[in-house]
Amino acid sequence: MEKTDKIWMDGEFVDWDNANIHILTHALHYGTAIFEGIRCYKTEKGPAVFRLSEHIDRLFGGMRVFCMKISYSKEEICNAICELIRMNKLDACYIRPIAYVSFKEMGLFPLNNPVKFTIAVWPWGTYLGEEGIKNGIRCKISSWVRPDSRILPPTIKCSANYANSVLAKIEALDCGYNEAIQLNIQGLVAEGPGENIFMVKNGKLFTPPTSSSALCGITAQSVIEIGKDLEISFERRDILREELLCADELFFTGTAAEITPIREIDGRIIGNGKRGPITEKIQTIFFDIVSGKLPKYDKWLTLV
Repeated sequence: MEKTDKIWMDGEFVDWDNANIHILTHALHYGTAIFEGIRCYKTEKGPAVFRLSEHIDRLFGGMRVFCMKISYSKEEICNAICELIRMNKLDACYIRPIAYVSFKEMGLFPLNNPVKFTIAVWPWGTYLGEEGIKNGIRCKISSWVRPDSRILPPTIKCSANYANSVLAKIEALDCGYNEAIQLNIQGLVAEGPGENIFMVKNGKLFTPPTSSSALCGITAQSVIEIGKDLEISFERRDILREELLCADELFFTGTAAEITPIREIDGRIIGNGKRGPITEKIQTIFFDIVSGKLPKYDKWLTLV
């Protein structure tokens, strides 16, 4: 992981190596943190953050669920992100804003503790590899089930949720795969450990609903809108495990994963065993959008 010069911590720009918290920070012990993953891309007009306001809206929604309050507005957080990118002189980067319950007293009840807010940015390439972007990745159906909303709220990015994702990721890599696919408690397809999943069948695009324990993915929503512009029929519905195995094409979406094809699940080849034509079309348009090459989608980009 490549360091940058500064991290924003509660209104101050702190040196990377000095961006520290107390060992008894509540979030460290109980997972009480809400974060976002956002990307900034290099364009001809300069660095541009992809769908910044939508990510910050989701972050504030997550804080509301956990009764977390900060003294900064959405606009102030957006401005701080852009200033941090400028200060670190980055053309492109990954952005990690996080609100977390800090230290005052221990115990499960968090509301007597202050809530702190931090933003870090750093260069980060393709999460699942350039080879995966081009030719697809190999996945395993995880034995670790995705929590539903009676356990933890799966539609927000709470740190506690990702302990489940970590277990799924470890299992997949230990078994020789690139990534996991998680089912929900009902045995229906939910998502990857950190990605939404899309299926293509007979020229139509499908993805599970949030009621299947899937995150409200911002990249996923972007793909749906791109598909609509391409006149690709779309349906959000429950997906069975065996439907994945019989799909024509599959791909992951997410801030880190971007658009990553899936070529194999549990030893079964998906489609023709490589990136499918609809996946490639959507992928090409997505990367043109984030590179600032399609003015129609400029509303999705915030120039730094």
